[in-house]
Amino acid sequence: MTSTAPHQSILDKPFVLDLFAGPGGLDVAGRALGIPSLGIEWDKSACLTRYAAGLETLHADVSAIRKESFEALPPEINVLAGGPPCQTYSVAGKGAGRKALEEVKEFIKRLMAGDPDEEIDKELKNLSDPRTALVLEPLRYAIQATRSPNRGHRPYDVIVLEQVPAVEALWVRYAEVLQEIGLPDGTKYKVVVDVLDTESYGVPQTRSRAVLIARREGLGEPSLPKPTHRAYEAKEWNRRNGDSTVPAAQPTLCEATVPVPRQRPVDGDDLEHWTSMGDALSEPVGTHPGRRTPFLVRSNYGSSGNPGRRGVRTDRQPATTVTGRISRFVVFEPVGDHHPDIVREGRRFSMNEAGMLQSFPPDYPWSGTAKAQQVGNAVPPLFGAHLLSAALGLPAPAPEVMREPWVPATEEQRAKLRSEGCGSAGDCTARCPRPE
Repeated sequence: MTSTAPHQSILDKPFVLDLFAGPGGLDVAGRALGIPSLGIEWDKSACLTRYAAGLETLHADVSAIRKESFEALPPEINVLAGGPPCQTYSVAGKGAGRKALEEVKEFIKRLMAGDPDEEIDKELKNLSDPRTALVLEPLRYAIQATRSPNRGHRPYDVIVLEQVPAVEALWVRYAEVLQEIGLPDGTKYKVVVDVLDTESYGVPQTRSRAVLIARREGLGEPSLPKPTHRAYEAKEWNRRNGDSTVPAAQPTLCEATVPVPRQRPVDGDDLEHWTSMGDALSEPVGTHPGRRTPFLVRSNYGSSGNPGRRGVRTDRQPATTVTGRISRFVVFEPVGDHHPDIVREGRRFSMNEAGMLQSFPPDYPWSGTAKAQQVGNAVPPLFGAHLLSAALGLPAPAPEVMREPWVPATEEQRAKLRSEGCGSAGDCTARCPRPE
């Protein structure tokens, strides 16, 4: 799958290193844009999905690769990307990361000053949740690149990061030090930071992400991707269609049975209407049979901290944030044509459908265990493609590139990828991370 737009990147040959790569959201985005990538992922099941999808992968701990195997990474990598684990910063978690923001900011300052890694690692162990420190890894990789003989001490040209909105303050701190202080070798970057809504880029889901795009000085001013679709506004929807947050015991499909006209551009903009669940799932594609019947989805999860972005939604609205609990979302369908207001519980979303709500291509080969968690943790590929396009100066991707059924890797290809990623064609080896 490739974008239909002509490719003229600011880099001659972009090559992405995807930290915390998960099941492949950013790598699928890169594939759509014709950009090669290498992902580093700790979770075994996510790696199995990646192998099945045909994605270059190292089954490894990001921190361990930086400390022990950095020189083995391809020296031609020039784009650093990733979304560090968000659990300690997410509003759905206990908030260890949010409480430690000031401490983490101080560690950023010290890293840029060139403080010894051993000293910083020792103090990071005092954080209440070790996952909080993972948000520092992209910066530590950027610094390590300038110290790498294998790379000729060459810094990364472009950095692309995304996380939950609570991490915006850290990305702002990243931006300050990258622009004003520079890496320990003196390399500086031009940086933009903001919180973006994924439905504004055609993803059939409301999901807010703090993003950072940086370009090394001399490569031009970076910019955020321009929205292609209108943002979903719960108040506006409710004003036009009635309150969609109906009692759990008696959901109604009244609003779902009334076609919602495409909104016309406002104030001279030419943005498309946001993509609904129905837009994403109604038509058969690949092995997906299609969901032509109107439906409601009930969820109390995935609000990105905004109560107006959760609750009960119809197939004419985007999904709430897809999380690891997507398999628990309850779907209601009408009992019959003559009683559209009377509903019963229908079939829940399949993993294929859950992936499509994340903008993964149909028939993406979800593998291993905890598939719903893999889906929920992933970067939406269409959103990722917009981030990479903006970072590299490429035209915005067409949504159609994510709607073609994914062709999985052959058994021979999977064995080769696993041999490279785990050290054996058939199983994990001692070099793979231990589950504990």
